[in-house]
Amino acid sequence: MAQIRILDVDGAIDALSSGAVLLDVREPDEWQAGHCARAIHIPLADLADHLAELPSDHLIVCVCRSGHRSLRAAHFLSEGGFDVANLEGGMTAWQLAGEPLVNDNGEPSLQ
Repeated sequence: MAQIRILDVDGAIDALSSGAVLLDVREPDEWQAGHCARAIHIPLADLADHLAELPSDHLIVCVCRSGHRSLRAAHFLSEGGFDVANLEGGMTAWQLAGEPLVNDNGEPSLQ
């Protein structure tokens, strides 16, 4: 299994500023509760069916709630030839760092 680059929130923000894509692999209800406005949402279970939607020429930073599912996604994508990293601590770390979340139903929070 390939070694996956691990980024903290600051590292992920730097990567996004340099053109990386944030891939949120959480379930739809988790996404709805609050997500990064710049993220692409593809639940982990659906990832294999949506590879064509991902850029092959940019770093993909995978994220879930805590970093475990996204690490599985990162390994899967890495095996498929994508340049990937995993956001350590997931959206929980993102929120604790004070980074903004959005949703369609009022005040965002993580479930």
